Amino acid sequence: MRKIIISLNFVFFGLILNAQLLDNLSIGLESNTVWYNNDSETGDFFDTANNDSDKHIRSNSYLKIDYNFLESFTASVQIESYEPFALLNYSKSYEGTNLGTYSLNYRNSKLNITAGHFYSQFGSGLVLRNWEDRQLGINNALQGGKIVYDPVSFISLTALYGKQRVGFTTSEGEIFGFNSELDAASIFDFKNTSLEIGLSYVGRKEETTFLEPSFNELTNSLSGRVDYYQNNFYSNAEYVIKSDDAIKQGGQLSNRLVKPGNAFLFNTGYSKRGFGIDATFRRLENMNFFSERNAAGNVFNESSINYIPGLTKQHDYLLTNIFVYQAQSTVNLDTSQSGEIGGQIDLFYKIKKETFLGGKYGTKIAFNFSYWAGLDGDYTQDNPDAGILPNYEVGLLGFGKKYFSDFSIEIRKKWTPKWRSIFYFVNQSYNKKVVEGSGAMINSNIGVIESTHRLGNGKSIRLEVQMLNSDSTKHDWTGGTIEYNINSRFSVYANDIYNKGSDTNTEKTHFFNLGGSYTKGATRLGINYGRQRAGLLCVGGVCRFVAEATGLTANLTMSF
Repeated sequence: MRKIIISLNFVFFGLILNAQLLDNLSIGLESNTVWYNNDSETGDFFDTANNDSDKHIRSNSYLKIDYNFLESFTASVQIESYEPFALLNYSKSYEGTNLGTYSLNYRNSKLNITAGHFYSQFGSGLVLRNWEDRQLGINNALQGGKIVYDPVSFISLTALYGKQRVGFTTSEGEIFGFNSELDAASIFDFKNTSLEIGLSYVGRKEETTFLEPSFNELTNSLSGRVDYYQNNFYSNAEYVIKSDDAIKQGGQLSNRLVKPGNAFLFNTGYSKRGFGIDATFRRLENMNFFSERNAAGNVFNESSINYIPGLTKQHDYLLTNIFVYQAQSTVNLDTSQSGEIGGQIDLFYKIKKETFLGGKYGTKIAFNFSYWAGLDGDYTQDNPDAGILPNYEVGLLGFGKKYFSDFSIEIRKKWTPKWRSIFYFVNQSYNKKVVEGSGAMINSNIGVIESTHRLGNGKSIRLEVQMLNSDSTKHDWTGGTIEYNINSRFSVYANDIYNKGSDTNTEKTHFFNLGGSYTKGATRLGINYGRQRAGLLCVGGVCRFVAEATGLTANLTMSF
């Protein structure tokens, strides 16, 4: 394996030299390396996934090469290395050094054809989304073929087929898809108005292990949507149905519990200078959709065909991200769950300058409120001896037990040309049993004060003070951050959070991080040392669990 890595390095640096001569070649490198340490507070290093305590240094590296030729063609490859194992909390399917993705693309004014690995999204992603997020360890690209055809300016058609990427292999299930987009406003020549209509189909075909299955090998999903925009007002709606399919219960697929799924998403808003409001409503029922049925419930989000993020405020601070909501789209009769219902409202307002509350520079205020609950209904447990099948029946708009709520207010104030502050308050209710599988409802209040002062010549200093108080004796956190930008290229920081509560996993432990970064052009190097708190890590509303760990981390990104 060492020979492979050395060879790749020679190839990489050789390509850098050639790139100076080949304008059509672009190269991107990202490397994330961690040296895990034994720690008296977080414990000795041990990788439970690989049953290993010796290999303390791990690295995830990605080399992406794109080459454009003959005006309309692009060839792409991505080489990935996870040596000697992937970083902690990544799937074991990422192991060793290998070719991750490859593709050949042809594009002209009407056609866009891709063979190999590709990414695609239909509508909001409720029926299909393929994407890569290296921080979460997600790369669910499809390997096959995709054709996008635009016969006229107001119609776009997409057809695709493939098997989903799972590590360095592909899924057993096959994915079929078709999407159509119609720009109705262009047809009718609407003025200052946009009206788009979309229809999508996605099918997953996977052989069943049941001798006499009570469902079809092919699972169908259909989506219809409308997007409307006029002047300062916008609105969009999407409805999805999924055909009957087996549901996983107790870690096993159940041939006795076969149900369809559906989803409804509605978003509307209004915005103008100094004011904006946005509201979203979503209802999900049995909307798990995987390229392999048995992948349902995996902690790494592998084999997921659709995209179901948690629609809540995406907070920026350490303590506001301790209790984060993960969308609940699964069926679990033991906990009377079959999906979720709820939404969120965002409101933004800028108080004008030279007013009593606005002051010399004005004041920006943002509100957010989100609420999520289960679907109210009747849930029947499996009882073969009594001849009772497992089942559930839920109402259309019935709100069941509360899963999560979040209310926040953010005030941004500029005091002088060099000094500005943020005041942030969050009230949360978090059903730990539903989101994490055990625990009770936790209600908390979080306060944050942040100030940034510019010192001139590219220098600035930023300070944060945070506090979390809850009705649980286990959680009573304080925290802070200091960041110093030495110039536009170099910055250093230190942060720490500390739980005064009685939670045995975090009690009296400082989860600190010290680090810095250097940026020059398209190259960035970041280094930090510290402790990682166990819990949910979320990016864009998609989450995965991470284990407690201590170590030195280096992140390098380069592009040419």
